[in-house]
Amino acid sequence: MTDEVDTTTFSITADDGSTDDVTVPTGLVELVAEGDQNGAETVADVLLLSFASRAHHLVHHGEAGDDDLEAQESRVMDLFEERFGVTFGEATGHQH
Repeated sequence: MTDEVDTTTFSITADDGSTDDVTVPTGLVELVAEGDQNGAETVADVLLLSFASRAHHLVHHGEAGDDDLEAQESRVMDLFEERFGVTFGEATGHQH
């Protein structure tokens, strides 16, 4: 049954020229899209949300944190707010 689900592959290219692909169910991309977002925009939003969430967890709920990790978390939170227009805490309802 899972082979009957359509998928879409997205390519990722980093500044250093490295690349990778990720394949996800097309319907899932459409489900989480906001408004008239295209698939690439939707996947980019989910990617940034995932990094912000993971960084938040490591800094605020993890066992070990250091100045570099806190700086990385602060930067991803700035990027999150730039992209979404709200803070991570406002978007997720999870504030400290």
